[in-house]
Amino acid sequence: MADAKTLTVPKGATGVLVLADGTAVFGRGFGAIGDAVGEVCFNTAMTGYQEVMTDPSYAGQIVTFTFPHIGNVGTNLDDVEADKPFALGCVVRQDVTEPSNFRNVEPFDQWMKANGRIGISGVDTRALTRMIRVKGAPNAVIAHDPEGKFDMAALVAKAQAWPGLEGMDLAIEVTGKDNRLWKDGVWTLGHGYALGEAADERPHVVAIDYGAKNNIFRNLVKAGARVTVLPATASLEAVLAQKPDGVFLSNGPGDPAATGTYAVPVIAALLERDVPIFGICLGHQLLGLAVGAKTLKMHQGHRGANHPVKRLSDGAVEITSMNHGFAVDTDTLPANVRPTHVSLFDGSNAGLELTDRQAFSVQYHPEASPGPQDSFYLFERFVEGLK
Repeated sequence: MADAKTLTVPKGATGVLVLADGTAVFGRGFGAIGDAVGEVCFNTAMTGYQEVMTDPSYAGQIVTFTFPHIGNVGTNLDDVEADKPFALGCVVRQDVTEPSNFRNVEPFDQWMKANGRIGISGVDTRALTRMIRVKGAPNAVIAHDPEGKFDMAALVAKAQAWPGLEGMDLAIEVTGKDNRLWKDGVWTLGHGYALGEAADERPHVVAIDYGAKNNIFRNLVKAGARVTVLPATASLEAVLAQKPDGVFLSNGPGDPAATGTYAVPVIAALLERDVPIFGICLGHQLLGLAVGAKTLKMHQGHRGANHPVKRLSDGAVEITSMNHGFAVDTDTLPANVRPTHVSLFDGSNAGLELTDRQAFSVQYHPEASPGPQDSFYLFERFVEGLK
């Protein structure tokens, strides 16, 4: 790492990450050629890089993978959370090798190029992660040029001009645009995705898509629900027209307070009608805002597949997947809302439920892709409660 404004590009460097403070991190570029600006975060998961890159919650972000061997199993058509990547790019330690996995369809570097995403390898990701932990998640530009020709001053200026995620509504950019009936169940080896039943006798869940991971819908189907997905901007009338037995609030990117300008009034109106609600990640934060709590930008955020969360009802610890840079401020929860889960990393809120309504939410990802499956009971609890 060095000062970009005073540094010449090292010989052989074809990729660079330029932070808004002028710090430059050089490496070997792969994937698409060009540059992109966003927030740099780090993810500690040892598996699931394709799921991470296609998670809409990573819109506007450049992912630093702490696990060194990213790309070694290639890519396939199943391990995706959306129909395209949403993370802007990634920073990895080791060069992407030839894939070694029977499920591989396309090498990771080719997949990145085909999808317009930039990667940098050969980076000391441990040092970069430690810097983020100390200074917080920085704004930066990731760039790749096969000839190593970079206008460093221009890249610094671009990073400094980007406004950052705070105050930014990204859900509006990543949400689906149309109503759709979701049918797929969860994936199993040798069988692919199960075909869920759309039987009318199943409880009908209307899922509001703020940038949802597809595996959430699959787990709702597995738990026994019939699922209809609506866009993030769906009105109260549009939701109620579906005659839902319950409403699900999805994950998504950006600042929940910004998304809340149009989402919170709908959620608050649903609460007034005592419509059962279950929220995950951004959906959790929006439910918090709808009951009168506040959200805050975290110093570094939580991103990985090994985050311990304590369940306050019985003291059990769930090992969870997380991906969020904002959190509900527990101190602002009203009297009719109680915290249900807490992060054992930093004590931040990881779940809440209303005492006078059928509504609860969690900050983490119980659909667990990638990650363990400790928390599937939440889907069962929600769907069973609708029968």
